[in-house]
Amino acid sequence: MIYDFDVIVIGAGHAGCEAACAAANLGSTTLLITIDMNKIAQMSCNPAVGGIAKGQIVREIDALGGQMGIVTDRSSLQFRMLNRSKGPAMWSPRAQADRMRFIMNWRHTIENTPNLYMWQDSAVKLDIANGEVHGVTTALGVDFTAKAVVLTAGTFLNGLMHVGPVKMQGGRVAEPASHGITEQLRALGFATSRMKTGTPVRLDARTIDFSQATVQEGDHDFHHFSFLPTVHSELRQRPCYIVWTNRQVHDVLRAGLPESPLFNGQIQSVGPRYCPSIETKLVTFPDKDAHQLFIEPEGESTNEMYLNGFSSSMPWRIQLDALGKIPALAHVQAYRPGYAIEYDYFDPTQLKHNLETKLVKNLFFAGQVNGTTGYEEAAGQGLVAGINAHQNAVGAAPFVLARDEAYIGVLIDDLVTKGVDEPYRMFTSRAEHRILLRQDDADLRLTPRSYALGLASRERYLLMQSKWRQVDSLVDFARDYSVKASLVNPSLEARGLQPLRQGTKLYELILRPQLGINLLATMIPELQTRLDALEDTRLEEIVEAAEIRIKYHGYIEREQLIAQKIGRLEHVKIKGKFDYSSLHALSTEARQKLERIDPETVGQASRIPGISPSDINILLLLLGR
Repeated sequence: MIYDFDVIVIGAGHAGCEAACAAANLGSTTLLITIDMNKIAQMSCNPAVGGIAKGQIVREIDALGGQMGIVTDRSSLQFRMLNRSKGPAMWSPRAQADRMRFIMNWRHTIENTPNLYMWQDSAVKLDIANGEVHGVTTALGVDFTAKAVVLTAGTFLNGLMHVGPVKMQGGRVAEPASHGITEQLRALGFATSRMKTGTPVRLDARTIDFSQATVQEGDHDFHHFSFLPTVHSELRQRPCYIVWTNRQVHDVLRAGLPESPLFNGQIQSVGPRYCPSIETKLVTFPDKDAHQLFIEPEGESTNEMYLNGFSSSMPWRIQLDALGKIPALAHVQAYRPGYAIEYDYFDPTQLKHNLETKLVKNLFFAGQVNGTTGYEEAAGQGLVAGINAHQNAVGAAPFVLARDEAYIGVLIDDLVTKGVDEPYRMFTSRAEHRILLRQDDADLRLTPRSYALGLASRERYLLMQSKWRQVDSLVDFARDYSVKASLVNPSLEARGLQPLRQGTKLYELILRPQLGINLLATMIPELQTRLDALEDTRLEEIVEAAEIRIKYHGYIEREQLIAQKIGRLEHVKIKGKFDYSSLHALSTEARQKLERIDPETVGQASRIPGISPSDINILLLLLGR
């Protein structure tokens, strides 16, 4: 039995699993402590991964050598690329997953990762001495020592569930809460508060009239999450379904509002703005007669269905009575009602950009304990925390992602710079450089950094190089190849498109909104020959990447210049250089916030809410710039 580790990870949710695998794959002996080994990476809420901006995070996790994309692809029941009607900066992959297969695939990954061990128990105390963490004590009285500890307890820290007037302690339904760590850290000076999240009712598919619902099929093309071409799902693909609430549903719910924990004072904490409960929707949008709901499969063969959009903490009878007013659910049988859960989180401005706490050395926080919501946001933080726990354990430099490098970089910078006053969810609108952070090029952005670190495998790195060499070659061919008007005009005119007046470069034709590389290949034999020479398994991926690079070249180049200009402030270090309380040329608000957050760079300082451009100019002046 091993009791001494390089890294200990507390909690085996999406953050904890990524953290543990990252640290172990980098070479640290790692212990993953979880209350229930049968619910590793449990999808506590909806059985899906990805979505708007979240899908980009999963692609980044995969590009860095993380596991979420691989596990999702192997567990997928349906895959869709969202926002295809918009530009590629907005394209966001999303997959429905088999909940049980997802757990099984994660469990298999963890059990077969060298250097990674598991212990089923609850962590109740951190061993902290002289401002540094040295290990963990469990409920069973076991003392494990470590050079670094990652806390990813999710909703388990003093978790309290609500179904109407019924309150139950727990981190998830049928799972106990975790006590002790919040109280210990609060005594050390950590600022902590409470947040709320929730989950909907689960339904029996045998009692749903799907003929009165709209079918939503998945895509059937080459897209998936992992950049590794050999990873795919062998599960039977299943559709989702769309239904709508109505006035009768709303009447039942409104009558029950006095019994809702959200509105009768039973729940005091703040819930997620962008994933509200059904009762919150009624109060926020009183004039809306209908709300869209999605019926999603929980697995390949199970009859359990998830009702996306109907999160609630109202009494179970009110939930079911309201659902009975929806035609497709008139005779529905439920597996269990929805519930809300309150839990502890820590103010993320108490963290450095490597997710290490400022108050305790070698202690890292990741996931919902930092005030975020969502599997993907948690997993992205977990990966970075696991990498940096290893880096600290071996005395290496911190691994930090910039805002123009990754959505994960935007996420972490927002947390540690701005803090949170509600559960944080990632959106494309939060990334000012989103045209540079597309899902199609996450491997080009991040795999070289991870490979240099030692996390991304050589196989992954060589695949990335090969793919982008072929993309470059195809773009170069388009720049150089001249197209004769007589060759393509018959096809253009047959499609009602503007013919060429004279010959032009293939590149210029691809710039036309109505034309793409695959369509032009049917008109230009030399282009088809060029495509035939590409890797069969990655042909469509290479073509899409080349087309995006060509069509959006001007936007991408402009955004790169802007990012470089803004990025100059990221290299101006200010941490430890000022006693902000004595800089009376700054506003009072600026002095207080700069002192509390203590930013690393002028760039970070400029993003703190309440810090004005004039405050930044004063700092630059004092630095002699």
